Amino acid sequence: MVSGDTAEDRKSQDGSETMPFIDESPTMSPHLCARGQDGEAVSPTRPEGLLPGKGLEMKKLVLSGFLASEGIYINQLEALLLPMKPLKATATTSKPVLTMEQIDTIFFMIQDIFEIHKEFYDALSPNIQQWDEKVTVGHLFQKLASQLGVYKAFVDNYKVAVETAEKCSQANSQFQKISENLKVKGPKESKDCTTSATMEALLYKPIDRVTRSTLVLHDLLKHTPKDHPDFTLLQDALRISQNFLSSINEEIDPRRTAVTTPKGEVRQLVKDGFLVEVSEGSRKLRHVFLFTDLLLCAKMKKTAVGRHQQYECKWYIPLADLSFQTLDDSDSLPHVQTLPEHEIEEMKIKISSIKSEIQKEKKAQKAQSRNVDRLRKKMNEQESCLLLHSPTIPFRIHNKHGKSYLFLLSSDYERSEWRESIQKLQKKDLQACVLSSVELQVLTGSCFKLRTVHNIPVTSNKDDDESPGLYGFLHVIVHKATGFKESANLYCTLEVDSFGYFVSKAKTRVFRDTTEPRWNEEFEIELEGSQCLRILCYEKCYDKSKLNKDDNEIVDKIMGKGQVQLDPQTVQSKNWHMDVIEMNGIKVEFSMKFTSRDLSLKRTPSKKQSGVFGVKISVVTKRERSKVPYIVRQCIEEVEKRGIDEVGIYRISGVATDIQALKAAFDANTKDILVMLSDMDINAIAGTLKLYFRELPEPLLTDRLYPAFMEGIALSDPAAKENCMMHLLRSLPDPNLITFLTLLEHLKRVAEKEPVNKMSLHNLATVFGPTLLRPSESEISKAHITLASDIWSHDVMAQVQVLLYYLQHPPISFAELKKNTLYFSTDV
Repeated sequence: MVSGDTAEDRKSQDGSETMPFIDESPTMSPHLCARGQDGEAVSPTRPEGLLPGKGLEMKKLVLSGFLASEGIYINQLEALLLPMKPLKATATTSKPVLTMEQIDTIFFMIQDIFEIHKEFYDALSPNIQQWDEKVTVGHLFQKLASQLGVYKAFVDNYKVAVETAEKCSQANSQFQKISENLKVKGPKESKDCTTSATMEALLYKPIDRVTRSTLVLHDLLKHTPKDHPDFTLLQDALRISQNFLSSINEEIDPRRTAVTTPKGEVRQLVKDGFLVEVSEGSRKLRHVFLFTDLLLCAKMKKTAVGRHQQYECKWYIPLADLSFQTLDDSDSLPHVQTLPEHEIEEMKIKISSIKSEIQKEKKAQKAQSRNVDRLRKKMNEQESCLLLHSPTIPFRIHNKHGKSYLFLLSSDYERSEWRESIQKLQKKDLQACVLSSVELQVLTGSCFKLRTVHNIPVTSNKDDDESPGLYGFLHVIVHKATGFKESANLYCTLEVDSFGYFVSKAKTRVFRDTTEPRWNEEFEIELEGSQCLRILCYEKCYDKSKLNKDDNEIVDKIMGKGQVQLDPQTVQSKNWHMDVIEMNGIKVEFSMKFTSRDLSLKRTPSKKQSGVFGVKISVVTKRERSKVPYIVRQCIEEVEKRGIDEVGIYRISGVATDIQALKAAFDANTKDILVMLSDMDINAIAGTLKLYFRELPEPLLTDRLYPAFMEGIALSDPAAKENCMMHLLRSLPDPNLITFLTLLEHLKRVAEKEPVNKMSLHNLATVFGPTLLRPSESEISKAHITLASDIWSHDVMAQVQVLLYYLQHPPISFAELKKNTLYFSTDV
């Protein structure tokens, strides 16, 4: 079923339009299984703990998900064919809506494609209903692959079909009404459920579908034993499909972005995307288009409902006149409005909360799409605001004959891509061009059709069958890099995407004066719906004249960059997955493994009697004859001594090997622990403290009180909430309470330095909330929460709010609490 799908919404796997490059990589696979509210296959991560013998059961899940989406596709084709017969009937009358030639062009091959897929669907459906290990489906996929020639003919005609449909719409109001409101039936189980779609959007569906059929073959092969009769048939079908995709990509890729100027020159669109421009001191979201000879900055015009969207050109610079402005060149930095960090965090919390509400609405039996649409709109507003206010990395562009412009980006990788694309075009013999107002109007008008990025990169713009990304912790070891021609001071940074944009999450140490740096550093990176890991390799700049000009300026030189898709099926095994990214002649070797959020915070009691990690806090304090564990006191002391000014303290990952070394030292009660602490990187010490609390066999705020904390934080009345939250603290065992109050005061002292360390109370609550409250396994199983994204949106948000409540509270006294009286800190 199409849900409000319009021409501007249509997009291929890589987000391109009109004649897309079709992605045949298995990493984009719609991995399976459940069906979303609109019937499209939803892509959860691979179920944990599936036994090898369950391979055929997984195969059935793959097929069921694919069959559901196949049914939706057939309904879309049927909706497209519905007007064809009446149009043909009028074609021979005195008042035809379209000529027979126009009808044959627009609907070329649709009937054939429909019949092929209907036959496939009807043959596959009973096999799934009567599923057992003997069922074979390989022959059906082999036959489907052998009929891909029909798609070749469709792809060759596609551009002409869309252009013809558009011309006919403009010339004939009757056809325009038909083409803008085609009715698509919903899945069989949803009675009387139809949606509207445009003809242009439905004509795009077969192009999108070719990829889906190929991707499902990857999944089926993963879950089909090699000795099963299907295995060789599926391999054959995959080979045919991949060869077909390669052949049509070669043909369609070059012609998707060309536009001819009035002078007859061919101007190609090379790159486009959404960037935040600083204009008159405020942030504006722009769509930037890089053509072969100029850079054009546009904004979307506000148009009446039902009218085609259009762009308005804000400015353009011929590439012959464009240069990159550095801080040294600019007289002064414009004042840029920035939101406080805690407001950014609050936006993320709201977005996660709305996601959770959408999931609940979809699961409700009588889910009303109106409610979901309302929530999606609300989420889109929050995500758009986050996208506008989160970027901080400046990207300055200068016109030799005029103004300078400033963009803000969230990722140095992205900035580098724009810069490299422009510089590559500038190597050609470019002539400065001046566009007349008509030429500029024509070019701006063409942007709508040529653009490859259709929507701002937010979750609410994703199709329901797109992967929700990974929620949890990615462990990455950056091993080494090779391929440098000269010795340099080298380091790497790691970026991942979350909430629609990329952020830098970790950084290796600088390896001095070498052509082959060997870092071998491990990082734990938190993922929030992430789908991609980027690695950038830099040469460190020690030129003092370039340093400290701007907090967000990155003056180090990028030596190379690359990225990998975070395919759940690849990274979610218990073993390390080794990989290499080749970048600019440089090879960076790294390993990674992923732990889902629910497993990453799994509390496993220590089997040994000694040590401190994984041992009950009451046992440790009794053994040490202390009120607060030694490890907590020492880590807090060290952080306050030399880490309180460190940017991102507690948020930036420490090197995992250093953290493990400290863990072993504390467990063994090593005598030289204080020397180790004084020599160790401060982020490793902060990471050790977090790890200690995370590995407690039960949370610091206890399993027993967890449900009460969740209920208390949800109370609306301030007095009731205050009383409840203080009563809960009073109910904690003394070692837990004293340790919690000690940590609380420490985190408040860290937040006092927020202007320097960028760590607000909100940030600290986000880092520590789940660690201090996350229940142990038995409690989680009672909650029946299965999806990682649900866990993140549902419980984790409340855990953050509980800690934030106590952090924002005036100082809490252990003695006052123990008086067992009502405890009102403010006039409530």
